[in-house]
Amino acid sequence: MSLSEFFIERVASEIRQQMDGILALANRASRQPLPADAQTSVAGLVEHAESVRRMLDDALDLRTIDSDGVTFDLQATRLRELMDEMSERWSRRAADLGVTLLVAYDGEPEACALIDSKRLIQVFDGFISQAAASGGRGAIEASLHAVRDGERLRLEGRIRGGGEAVVDTRSELIDIEARYGVEAALATALSWRIVEAANGAVRREANAGAGETMVFEFTAECATDEVEAQDNHASARAAHVLVVDDNATNRMVAQTLCEMFDCTSETAEDGVEAVEAAKTGRFDLILMDIKMPRMDGVAATRAIRALAGDPGRVPIIALTANADPDDAAGYIAAGMSSVVEKPMKPEYLLQALRQALADADSAAAA
Repeated sequence: MSLSEFFIERVASEIRQQMDGILALANRASRQPLPADAQTSVAGLVEHAESVRRMLDDALDLRTIDSDGVTFDLQATRLRELMDEMSERWSRRAADLGVTLLVAYDGEPEACALIDSKRLIQVFDGFISQAAASGGRGAIEASLHAVRDGERLRLEGRIRGGGEAVVDTRSELIDIEARYGVEAALATALSWRIVEAANGAVRREANAGAGETMVFEFTAECATDEVEAQDNHASARAAHVLVVDDNATNRMVAQTLCEMFDCTSETAEDGVEAVEAAKTGRFDLILMDIKMPRMDGVAATRAIRALAGDPGRVPIIALTANADPDDAAGYIAAGMSSVVEKPMKPEYLLQALRQALADADSAAAA
């Protein structure tokens, strides 16, 4: 990686972290008893911040895909639940865009496929964004049709819009941007690349009335009935968490995510405060920043591990922008349970929380 590429990555990481902070603060403000005009302003702030975050993530993902190709994390996924998740994710955003989104699943109710659910949602996101940006009135229809074919499932996604004809090429990114804007252009380009990388195909069909329908198809392996679908919304068990970070915005972000997972939390501003708090034994888990004044996260972890009894065994998860394999190995060697990279993605933090708490429960039972 060149120096300029490294700097771009660092800037992008910092922008992500700042946008996470803005979203956390805005979401917390939205839960306060504010006047109607203030609530409208907060809602607008959330909408624009989420848009910036999506554009940044899509731009970086597209750059990575164009240089290294698409990577897939295949997991057993119940298709009906995936479409329910997408409908929930889009409910407010569709309202903000002034469209009605109708989401449907057509297939065996418990059909389970070995797919990358996040990538499939990205495909829908891109084509829905394009349909919304095309300016049609009425509803946008997004559906997934699944047909079993031996040990595989034939999957067909359809996104029906009522606006002008959609762009049918993934390569003319500038042309797409000129017609639909940067956010829709990036999302659409990602959709094409993901489908093609999955050995699928994309086509467009004229609607009987106005607009066109984007159709994408690919096949996936059936997951066995015994394999449980991944549940990305399942909460960690109720836990009391100590959030340790010298940055107030980062603490706010972590606390907001803990609230999302039905966990309570307290905060500490550096390693010295963290060790003193840990001595009380009232925490089920600690989220530990690495670079802090007075005492950094590694030193604080070693000090906590030296405590007697339960306080010395509390699971500690590292929160850091420096999460390369060598650094992560050092954090684990210091006594941490796992590492979550900043800016934090909710699904990764939830996974780390669930695993750390499950391991702690197993150890306590033993």
